[in-house]
Amino acid sequence: MTHPAAPARLAGRREWIAFTVLVLPLLLVSMDVSVLYFAIPAITRELDPSASQQLWIFDSYAFALSGLLITMGSLGDRIGRRKLLLIGAAAFGLASVAAGYAGSAEMLIAARVLLGVGGATLMPSTLALVRNLFQDDGQRGRAIALWSGAMTAGIALGSVMSGVMLNHFWWGSVFLINVPAMLLLLALVPLLVPEFKDPAPGRFDLVSVPLSVAAVLPVVYGLKEIAAEGFEPLHGACIAVGLAFGYLFVRRQRIREDAMVPRALFRGRAFGTGIGLNTVAAFAIMGSAYFTTQYLQSVLGMGTLEAALWSLAPSIPIGAAAPISATLARTTDRAHVIAGGFVLAAAGLGMVSLVGTDSLWLALTGAGVLGCGIVTVMSLVSDMALAAAPAEKAGSAASLLETGQEFGGALGMALLGSLGTAVYRDDLAGAEPAARETLGGAVATAGQLGGEAGGALLALAREAFVHGMRYAAWGGAALLLVAAGAALVLLRGLGSPSAAAESADRERTPVG
Repeated sequence: MTHPAAPARLAGRREWIAFTVLVLPLLLVSMDVSVLYFAIPAITRELDPSASQQLWIFDSYAFALSGLLITMGSLGDRIGRRKLLLIGAAAFGLASVAAGYAGSAEMLIAARVLLGVGGATLMPSTLALVRNLFQDDGQRGRAIALWSGAMTAGIALGSVMSGVMLNHFWWGSVFLINVPAMLLLLALVPLLVPEFKDPAPGRFDLVSVPLSVAAVLPVVYGLKEIAAEGFEPLHGACIAVGLAFGYLFVRRQRIREDAMVPRALFRGRAFGTGIGLNTVAAFAIMGSAYFTTQYLQSVLGMGTLEAALWSLAPSIPIGAAAPISATLARTTDRAHVIAGGFVLAAAGLGMVSLVGTDSLWLALTGAGVLGCGIVTVMSLVSDMALAAAPAEKAGSAASLLETGQEFGGALGMALLGSLGTAVYRDDLAGAEPAARETLGGAVATAGQLGGEAGGALLALAREAFVHGMRYAAWGGAALLLVAAGAALVLLRGLGSPSAAAESADRERTPVG
């Protein structure tokens, strides 16, 4: 006998307050990606790191974060997402204090690694808890849209907050701003957020932990190094090693009953397609950011703080894009809205391709249009993928989404950055080696030359950089248009309001 479907329980004030608290760690984890942009000169003066240590101060956080996301998502499903969130918040707060008062480069690198470990627990836990708190499709869509907007805003705010703090305090203060928020989180989460975990998770597969780390880290490292230095055999070898471990990891997941990545997640089209489209979106936004920051500083000649403040301008329309897209998805086939987001993002890159050496507003408008499209895509595919995953596997589902974002971002910077750099170097074929290497090198060389020769070199380098940025924008726009077509084909029938309602009814209808 089949009983009538009961409506999903609507979230009330308590759940929305809990959601607001959960956004705190997301903002801080996102900010820590960019918080060192202004602090590194002061850190260099105080701690005197070597060139290699300076790179690791920047990158160790991202490497630890990306390498452990899958592990922490699976662990949260087993021990409880709230419990893992609290453990991560405590670790993140303690690591922030250690980083703020680090007395050596080695201590700061170790603290940044611990921050990455804490961040890897916080990100999948917050997204999984959002999935559990909001059972109604519409409310969950709005919450995930706001979650996506907060993550984007955190990256933009990190560099600005860093500059403001450094104008008044010492360099360690950029880390200590995390501490009050983490204390607030530790106090409020036990009161507001219920515990959720898989009631029958099976054993934790310890062997899959090093396999997953060995699959992710070498690939992310290789892609980041290609973006920074160009392709070298060692970088290609790192990627190949990571892919080999990735094959072993996937093979193990397919044959074990207690797999770290549950096979049930991939039984339908929605989850795997959502991860793929989310990765493409991260590719475009991070690849574009690689050029935008350099354009503001090295082409337009802005200082770091001025450039960071101008970069906040696109965040205003981006903040409104996610809630609007969530509203549209409730009345329109989600496949159409996602495809429209990709087309909008491609239009933004099209605007970037028209930028000259003195086109501040066109560059910012293009970045804003691109960001609106990307946030539309990310919020909707994240909601779709999480809704398709069993509630008890929400931690694993969230970690896979975020790992895909890390891969996409690194790949975007590597491939689009390499394309732009190749065009730049070709345009400066006869210039000094340092000037031909990077735009920053050209700015430094022009300053040493001075006079008309320096001015001519700087003008040529800026034109060459913009030329390379155009090619990268065209390449990114073409990929986004392909992704729009893929969304229409692969998501057909999955995102219509009627299909969503039928799916929800099936989930809620008990059989008796």
